[in-house]
Amino acid sequence: MDTPKPIGYWLKHLDNLMERQFQAALEDLALDRRHWQVLNVLYGGARPFEELEAALAPFWDDDGPDLEAVLHGEGGLSPRGWIRRSDLLVGLSYEGYDAYQKVASRVEETRETILTGISAEQYAETLRVLSVMSSNIERALRRPR
Repeated sequence: MDTPKPIGYWLKHLDNLMERQFQAALEDLALDRRHWQVLNVLYGGARPFEELEAALAPFWDDDGPDLEAVLHGEGGLSPRGWIRRSDLLVGLSYEGYDAYQKVASRVEETRETILTGISAEQYAETLRVLSVMSSNIERALRRPR
């Protein structure tokens, strides 16, 4: 008899599978999930570097590349001509907006794959439950011991 796996298992397993699915969807473009996340945030408009970093922080872990590498490293968005960076702001170039459109269609296909068989209501409830669980833990961590 199989013992049901705990939520931590499923969260980690799903995150790993999503990472692999994004990699498969974007590999022929020599992009990964981090590139997409930066493009997606900047599609909403140019931002100060620190604000961009803060917007991405919940999605990035210490094991992956840092933001400077995704922006300016080999294979980064800047060498591709997809971003503009001034002393104050980081934003998409015209080429970056075009690239966003191409990548966004791939990401939408990936999302459709992930959500196959799940209703909009089930998805919304899943997000709600995860949000409540996160809030519970955040509140517990703020309590003095």
